[in-house]
Amino acid sequence: MKQEYFQIFLWTMSAIALAVFVALYFVRAGYGIFRTAQWGPSVPNKLGWVLMEAPVFITMFVLWAQSGVGFAMPAYAFFLLFQLHYLQRSFIFPLLLKGKSRMPVSILLMGVVFNVLNGLMQAGGLFFFPTVPLDAGCSYLLTPRALAGLVLFFAGMGINLHSDHVIRHLRRPGDTRHYLPARGMYRYVTSANYLGELVEWTGFAVLTASPAAWVFVWWTAANLVPRAHAIYNRYIEEFGAEAVGKRKRIIPFIY
Repeated sequence: MKQEYFQIFLWTMSAIALAVFVALYFVRAGYGIFRTAQWGPSVPNKLGWVLMEAPVFITMFVLWAQSGVGFAMPAYAFFLLFQLHYLQRSFIFPLLLKGKSRMPVSILLMGVVFNVLNGLMQAGGLFFFPTVPLDAGCSYLLTPRALAGLVLFFAGMGINLHSDHVIRHLRRPGDTRHYLPARGMYRYVTSANYLGELVEWTGFAVLTASPAAWVFVWWTAANLVPRAHAIYNRYIEEFGAEAVGKRKRIIPFIY
């Protein structure tokens, strides 16, 4: 692919993300607490997460192998960080899920399409049309920009992992009721796991200086900010405004 075509690809993905952002304020994506029979056939949640998230892990690995970048730094470090997230999200996170929730096949397929496109987008931005020279070396990782990005990336990952842990341990075995999470960053927002993911990918974009990574940040926000809004409203309906208190939706003290 020529670089000008890649730029068109990025602009197209950005425009689609805008449409998704607007649409999700009117349509609640039917997974998790919002799943209904209207979303059609479903599969077990654990299987659904693996099938949905693994394609980006595989796509990124294949394109890294084909790119010829090899172990050149810092590109290889960027690749490892991306794969670290999706190793956890594709193969570890699903195994930790509790309960017998299900994922609509329609949601699964939409996730697969996006993840393959995102794998193409991130590989293009990191290996084929990089902003940071492929041979910049390990010294790049010690620059102020890279250090700031790394701090944000791992802080976001930590928030995300801890928030998932909190959610998994809200119920005792056999309990099917809903609870309002209140530990960790859930003291400040009702969707702390989404906050963590948004911070994590912002850090990745700062670190890599890749326009493709910034498009992914925009996609993350377009998907998760409306979702956080829906969850916030659901918690108010279920637990009351007083219980939710001063918590925001996804960005502490702001939104």
